[in-house]
Amino acid sequence: MTRYVGTNVVRTEDPRLLTGNGRYVDDIVLPDMLHAAFVRADHAHAKINGIDAEFARTMPGVHAVYLLDDLGEPYSGKVLSQPYPSAAFKQDIRAYPLAKDEVCFVGDPIAIVVADSRYLAEDAAALVQVDYEPLPASVDCRTALDADAPIAHVGSPDNHVATLGVAFGDIEDAFGDAPNILSETFLQHRGGCHSMECRGVLAVEDPHDGGLLTVYSSTQAPYLVKATLANYLELDDARVRVIAPDVGGGFGPKGGVYPEEVVVPIAARLLGRPVKWIEDRREHFISLNQQGDQLWSLDVAADDDGKIRGVRGRIINDNGAYTNYGLVLPITSLFPLPGPYAIPAVDITLDSVFTNTPSKSPVRGAGRPNVAYAMERMIEAVARHLNLDTTVVRARNFVRTDQFPYEPGHKTAGGDAVSYDSGDFHACLDKVKELSDYDSFRERQAVARAAGKYLGIGVSSYIEDTGMGPYEGATVRVQPSGNVQVLTGTASQGQGHATVFSQVVADELGVDIENVVFQAADTAQFPLGVGTVASRTVVAASTAIYNASVAVREKAISLAADVLEAAEEDLELVGGSVSVKGSPGASVTLGELATKLRPFNTMVVPKGFEPGLEATSYNVTHGPPTASGSHIAEVEVDIETGEVSMLRYSVAHDCGRMLNPKLVDGQILGGVVHGLGNALFERMHYDESGQPLSVNYGEYFLPLAAEMPPIAIVHHESPSPLNPLGVKGAGEGGTMPAANAIVSAIENALEPFGVIVNDYPVDPERICDLLDEAEANALT
Repeated sequence: MTRYVGTNVVRTEDPRLLTGNGRYVDDIVLPDMLHAAFVRADHAHAKINGIDAEFARTMPGVHAVYLLDDLGEPYSGKVLSQPYPSAAFKQDIRAYPLAKDEVCFVGDPIAIVVADSRYLAEDAAALVQVDYEPLPASVDCRTALDADAPIAHVGSPDNHVATLGVAFGDIEDAFGDAPNILSETFLQHRGGCHSMECRGVLAVEDPHDGGLLTVYSSTQAPYLVKATLANYLELDDARVRVIAPDVGGGFGPKGGVYPEEVVVPIAARLLGRPVKWIEDRREHFISLNQQGDQLWSLDVAADDDGKIRGVRGRIINDNGAYTNYGLVLPITSLFPLPGPYAIPAVDITLDSVFTNTPSKSPVRGAGRPNVAYAMERMIEAVARHLNLDTTVVRARNFVRTDQFPYEPGHKTAGGDAVSYDSGDFHACLDKVKELSDYDSFRERQAVARAAGKYLGIGVSSYIEDTGMGPYEGATVRVQPSGNVQVLTGTASQGQGHATVFSQVVADELGVDIENVVFQAADTAQFPLGVGTVASRTVVAASTAIYNASVAVREKAISLAADVLEAAEEDLELVGGSVSVKGSPGASVTLGELATKLRPFNTMVVPKGFEPGLEATSYNVTHGPPTASGSHIAEVEVDIETGEVSMLRYSVAHDCGRMLNPKLVDGQILGGVVHGLGNALFERMHYDESGQPLSVNYGEYFLPLAAEMPPIAIVHHESPSPLNPLGVKGAGEGGTMPAANAIVSAIENALEPFGVIVNDYPVDPERICDLLDEAEANALT
């Protein structure tokens, strides 16, 4: 019998997607469907003195133009709900579904226009006249708390959202007599989502089905959308159904709830017809949540051998305009500290601030890439100051394998001790050094420099807390046909859920993977779920699926023991049948057992059994499995043009037991390219008034195939003791260390010029500026 877990099963969902049979929100057409467009703010910050929508309402084909007051009570005076409340808020300012008295970023939704077609809706939206009174805008998080800074919201005393912190150990003692104290300051730039599919919402209320409101959304979190809608619209949960059909990428920003996901359903209810809104690419640039800028100012205390005693400092985090996503992003910028290093003392505070830019939410890794970059920058600083190889400094500070489970000393937002469950950080570093020919690089670099070429190499290590709680659930059900139905709430945006979860079921129930039918992301099919975020799904959902499969297996064997008049220990489940060991003729299929538990002829359920050959399991997580790894980037820098060429990229990755190595590799490759974009290309420009200057792909650059280097991957498996499959998350580990690996490689290439690169993205213009600055400094 084929075993599927741990093998490179080809993705079962791909034939449907590759032949054009995917079903995305914009593919869904309902009878009498109308189309929506939004009127969005032209100013980053302005009072609204009036809105004239009368001419737009008279246009042929326009069915409605709704302003906030037109939505009716209680929506006209009600802000969106907060899914992640926190006592740490100094100010919790959430958006209304449509702007009330002011707009707080370019792209803030002001009105919705509903028409027979999107073309007519957009034409009418352009005719809605908004009387703005422009106000000063807060744009730069670095100055947002200054006494003379523009205030992002009318009536607010300042731009202070919250202060958070991580502190453990004796920081004063760590720095008191340290022989080496170094300071670094660096700005980490915002990044966007830029998934292939933009957002989309389609809503319809069926008056003949108890007023059931069905919403299709391109979301990572259908259950969060459902809960938000039920709460906001004051509907019973049973009256709201949310479906995430095929979703063309998410990367984090689709993990929250947006005003459009509330306004479109309200419009559908008011009009009594289905309403669809599909985000265009410009809207994606100006109104989708981003990952905010962060300014890190850190001090590190180290011994002469590179052993780090402590790290202290301050972070300023750009929250954007509203707090709809809560403090998830700044919290995840703190709690992975101090990374893979056994540092005895840490004291870092974070101030989150309002700016008149789009709200901020996680983008592939949330704040974890920021933590990785910060800690790796300090490793680089220590190595540079002490003239040590950076890998030596890392190895001297890594948590050792005999220290697991390792507790750095601080607590999670939920109050539990932060703990690393397992790993081998030294082994990953050794493997990636071998993979990249690290030990021979200096020789290659010298030869290149002699020829007038500047090669550089950069190393970066990381950890990732994965499998975030609180739970995911699944139902595994054997059908009378013998096929196995799997139901879960987790929504896929391309990760391969249908494949990897089917592998788990097929192995536990001894069936072919072709006989597993996977269904997900429909709140009417499975009652409770959380969402596909934070590299959590393979941990939370596969564990629930595994546990449910084990329960079905046990039930099948128990019933088969009665049917075959055999002892349970003498039975085995192979090829979709339970048979007596050594007597394959004495067997009963799973389909036959399922039929006995849902009888229609005898009307009798076997004594001692509940109906249905099925089980439902919820995996409540207690502590996150810790993924980890090390990356090495090799680059060439053209000192005349500032162009960076990626020569090769090497990855050593530990996500515990790999259920499907090919899918893991795919996640790593995508993550590395995402990090490459962050490091070299992606810059969202705003001018001093808050106007976005990068609103298309001629102005905002993403890495193309030509920029991708050869990426080699080696795995190290440290099974997690926290779940029966030994798995850890893998979706974001490719991104987390990438920016520092690339920046450090650039810095290493430019070592002869004394260039230090702390900020990113590092585009050619920035490199030329750094070279000019270094030359000027050398002359003085």
